[in-house]
Amino acid sequence: YLKAGSYSPTVLLQDIMLATFPAQLAERRELHRAEMAELSNLTKNIPIFVCTMSFPGIPCPLHVFEPRYRLMIRRCQETGTRRFGMCIYENGKSFADYGCMLEIRQIELLADGRSLVDTIGRRRFRVLSRGHRDGYNTADIEYLEDRKVAGEELQELQCLHENTYRLAQRFCEHGDLASRHILMQHGPLPEKEEDIQASADGPMWCWWLISILPLDPSYQLNLFSTTSLRARLTQLQRILAALLQQPP
Repeated sequence: YLKAGSYSPTVLLQDIMLATFPAQLAERRELHRAEMAELSNLTKNIPIFVCTMSFPGIPCPLHVFEPRYRLMIRRCQETGTRRFGMCIYENGKSFADYGCMLEIRQIELLADGRSLVDTIGRRRFRVLSRGHRDGYNTADIEYLEDRKVAGEELQELQCLHENTYRLAQRFCEHGDLASRHILMQHGPLPEKEEDIQASADGPMWCWWLISILPLDPSYQLNLFSTTSLRARLTQLQRILAALLQQPP
């Protein structure tokens, strides 16, 4: 069904049901409509895939084999949102307080029911409350947005941005063998955006860099959750300087 993307109803059976069970059929349709409307809400009871760190603008390929996540992916397809939240596991909680909304770009359904799902990160969010639906986690969320600055503060931020980007270029050009191997897998450093405050999540190259640097997931989550581009760039500058073995 998922692979074909459509189905053909049996017209005779459909007519018999409509003539014989009109009230039950109407009730089923209303229940289905209500369920689809609820599942389509991208701030309330959104499905949560508990697995790995994901970042805005960065591809996140997934191998889906657990029945609960097969159901979750199917529902994301049926509602048309093609989106779900990704969070990492955190001790003492079912999943972390922050995550990234993923958008399904393509699904390859395998013969045994498993699937290879190509997704890409869209927006960061903070978890407001946790829940469950048919075996998988859900959450009510609010989206994160970097704080905007102006005037002299913006000029200083742009200077910090330029300096950090130059360090990132040096790291990509002169990193060790392991770093160069990572670059072969993830592609080149993305270009700088003209307006560093255009996106609610800040420059995409920062997320690309955070995704490839040898950082503990808990530290990645700390960088992920900040709504200050200055703080994020300052931390990246320190990390890159340490990796390049020079004073920050």
